Amino acid sequence: MRNKQKSWAKLWLLLPLLSLLIALSACGKNIAQEDVVQRVKKTNEITWGVKSDTRLFGLMNIKTGKIQGFDVDIAKAISKEIFGDQVKINFVPVTSNTRLPLLKNGNVEGLVSTMTITPERKKEIDFSDVYFNAGQAIIVKKGSKIKSVKDLTKGTKVIGIQGSNSVDNIKKAAPNTQVLQLSDAAQAFTALKSDQGDAMTTDNGILYGLVSDDPSYQVVGGTFTSEPYGIGINKGQKKFRTAINQALKTIEKDGTYQKIVDKWFKKISGFDGSVVK
Repeated sequence: MRNKQKSWAKLWLLLPLLSLLIALSACGKNIAQEDVVQRVKKTNEITWGVKSDTRLFGLMNIKTGKIQGFDVDIAKAISKEIFGDQVKINFVPVTSNTRLPLLKNGNVEGLVSTMTITPERKKEIDFSDVYFNAGQAIIVKKGSKIKSVKDLTKGTKVIGIQGSNSVDNIKKAAPNTQVLQLSDAAQAFTALKSDQGDAMTTDNGILYGLVSDDPSYQVVGGTFTSEPYGIGINKGQKKFRTAINQALKTIEKDGTYQKIVDKWFKKISGFDGSVVK
């Protein structure tokens, strides 16, 4: 009898803890699955995940402490189109490795982060229509014997970015080269400049942003894949996805999209504007 009483006592002591865990679990689940459109209209605040280390698309301005770039301006434009000019727009820095967990945990409402639409990613999240048509390429130091991805043969080393599909692509395009993976584009470019690799690969728009800061490197060989960027959102957010797609059509039609394109890419030497939607 005493053993039963002790067991019941232990159970009653555990009940508050179990209730708290269940509540926290439910709370975390609801944040990601709540209707984004309704929540933003209620709070008048939206949070996007963007890159903060990728020149042209999303780069932290040390002087202002703000992230600036093409993706940031696209996020601002569609936010105002959907929710009005007075909506508060927040930005959370993400990397190729962290962006999906942050989205799925409800830390951000959406991702505008140089993310290619792929069949594998579509199993985890939903995407908007394409807002930027990129293509994978490589950069090398000027004077390098490597002129295209075909020159990445046995004995060469190429630097890629963790969490990016560019790593899988380069392994297919140049199966005999050695691939070194680093966490972001800035680290990868630093590694290239310190001779840790013979070339670096990622999407061409990102690469042109890097070489615009250091003309001793160049993009060579053109693109060897198609990398359509989409805005990533959680599964089940049909209303939000529809609103984003309509906003993209509107800013393209009224000229806002082209103004953003010109602002970030018009002065980039060698960049082929035909990859932009």
